Amino acid sequence: MTVWWVILALGGLTYLTRLSFITLWRHLRLPDWTQRALYFVPVAVLSAIVVPELVTLDQHLNLTLANPRLLAGVVAIGVAYRTRNVFLTILVGMVAFWLLRLVLIGG
Repeated sequence: MTVWWVILALGGLTYLTRLSFITLWRHLRLPDWTQRALYFVPVAVLSAIVVPELVTLDQHLNLTLANPRLLAGVVAIGVAYRTRNVFLTILVGMVAFWLLRLVLIGG
């Protein structure tokens, strides 16, 4: 029973923390340079998560044409640039990854 109280308390704390930023945001006016900088935060965070996955293979840096993740990532970037369609980018990227993995690694 104690575990459930801990889960509820941490859930409530997380909720209140996020709510505080939402309620403060209404009354806070950030400088223009800060607002412009915040525009790039999602791209920076996504890049920090995705790029290490694309350039490593078996825990080692692999920037060769034998890395199916890197090649599929390049294909996905091309699709994203051309179409601006998130669903199509994910779909084509995953199909490219599966096919390249089958051809390059053999399964």
